[in-house]
Amino acid sequence: MIQFSLRMTRVQNFTAAAAIAVVAIVAAITGPHLAQLYATTVGACDRRSACVVAAFASQDSTLRLWLGVLVVVVPGLAGMFLGAPLVARELEDGTVSLAWTQSVTRARWLIVRLLVTGLASVAVAGLVSLIVTWWASPMDRAGMNQFGSFDERGIVPLGYAAFAFTLGVVAGALVRRTIPAMMLTLVGFVAARLAVKIWLRPFLITPLTRSLALAPGSTGYGSSGYLPIAPPATLQPNPPDIPNGWITSIGVVSNHGGARLTATELARFCPGINSGRGSAGGGLGHVRAPQSVVNGLHDCVARVGTRFHELVSYQPASRYWPLQWYELAIFLAAAVVLAAACIWRVRRIG
Repeated sequence: MIQFSLRMTRVQNFTAAAAIAVVAIVAAITGPHLAQLYATTVGACDRRSACVVAAFASQDSTLRLWLGVLVVVVPGLAGMFLGAPLVARELEDGTVSLAWTQSVTRARWLIVRLLVTGLASVAVAGLVSLIVTWWASPMDRAGMNQFGSFDERGIVPLGYAAFAFTLGVVAGALVRRTIPAMMLTLVGFVAARLAVKIWLRPFLITPLTRSLALAPGSTGYGSSGYLPIAPPATLQPNPPDIPNGWITSIGVVSNHGGARLTATELARFCPGINSGRGSAGGGLGHVRAPQSVVNGLHDCVARVGTRFHELVSYQPASRYWPLQWYELAIFLAAAVVLAAACIWRVRRIG
């Protein structure tokens, strides 16, 4: 059964091996230059983070982008091209009549296929992540926002690949058609990844908080949402400098009770605030406002600051690897559940 499973995916395995070889060669050619740049820059900058980051900002930016994209898409491709066809193609072509009537039971047939092909998918994602993590390590050590590349580094791609693969197998067993199963796998995988990234990851470990006084010179005014669901414009403080940390939220809250600043309260403190919708000092998507508007905003922030303060929630750099392990465990657990569901489903296909 193991040899049979390997033969069934030999084209995909060869393609994956060739792609990994290309990525490894590119990384081996360009990686030493980044390591040398880091070694020389750290000495010249006297370990000042901003100086080191500036030195790396324009280095291999295109290659850095595409390598990061590769790590993100490989698990999804494994789910689409290895997971989805595994059962769906057998059902679509009618070969299950032969495969599931031999001495090997359909449950054993599926378990072996899941293990062999699934482990291959995880191995491919892991190797790509390992190569890219090694290649980008000088940039990551330079302080270029390690949480910003969280999905592209370390061990979490292993969980993504296992989840995407089993999701594809389940989709194929349910819809019994390869192409629809591939599309369903893509949609489900992207939805799951976004849900974890936006709603779950920030709270896997309770974030730390930091309270700061509102600074008129670094607090803007505007809306950080996107039309047509943009929230009302409000004060937007600049984020504090937390080296290699992940700021999960920034808000303006009351000194007593912690209630957030509302648009009504802001208008009461600063009656003319809406006349200067261009933000100054720190708002997202801001435009340069006239000096009179800037002065008015500074006065507004000073008045609001008597009863409100800036509250920052964040994950410190020390939690990077614990979060990696937690998220890996979540996706591996989901993969196990999906695999069990697939076995249950296949045993009941007539």
